[in-house]
Amino acid sequence: MTDANPLVSLRHARKSFGQTEVLKDISLTVQPGEVLAIIGPSGGGKSTLLRCCTLLETLDGGSLAFADCPVCTDDGSGSVYGSKADLVRARRHFGLVFQNFNLFPHYTVLRNLIDAPITVQKMPREQAEAKAVALLDKMGLAGRESMVPCELSGGQQQRVAIARALMLDPDVLFFDEPTSALDPELTKGVLKVIRDLAEESMTMVIVTHEMRFARDVADHVIFMDGGVIVEEGPAAAVIDDPQHDRTRAFLRGDDA
Repeated sequence: MTDANPLVSLRHARKSFGQTEVLKDISLTVQPGEVLAIIGPSGGGKSTLLRCCTLLETLDGGSLAFADCPVCTDDGSGSVYGSKADLVRARRHFGLVFQNFNLFPHYTVLRNLIDAPITVQKMPREQAEAKAVALLDKMGLAGRESMVPCELSGGQQQRVAIARALMLDPDVLFFDEPTSALDPELTKGVLKVIRDLAEESMTMVIVTHEMRFARDVADHVIFMDGGVIVEEGPAAAVIDDPQHDRTRAFLRGDDA
């Protein structure tokens, strides 16, 4: 996690909501092709961390960069964000998959996929549609292009959301609890898609409560609690042989 050219670099991140300090000096890096899993109890700061990394929230302090594209730096008194053009450039580096899918409910599956490439990247419609059809086939959703989200299961909607994120060719995909809204049977299909992406060396940061999945798919695991990184290391080491009492308690299910 210390290579000189990480794809994601977050340093000394701080974030508060009112008087509540949610992120307390968080630093992490993600290398190209790496899968980072972030685990921990509810309220530990995981989703806020992801929202700050994907520019849905702003940091109070610290710096963030995607490869050679800085998002914000710290001038000693807090985070200073780049220009609007800098942030547009930064957003091209990543995609985000939400736990509740966030598909446009009145758009067809196909339109959900092609809308951003056509409007943002000015991709020709024919090219966008061909790419969308290929991605839907890869997700096991061939033939569902004309359906609307309510006609799909939750697992299918999440796979559409993953395909939509991949349409813009991001360097890194962020997932915020991608299976938390799904029952166990539907969870399997979504996790298989993410496993397949990992085998293709897709760089991913995944906030998850699926411990076996984190152990088997992630390269590196971070355990967060109380707004700090309590423990981190190779996935199997953290999941199978945690060194901190708080990590052990969490993995046993003593999640207080």
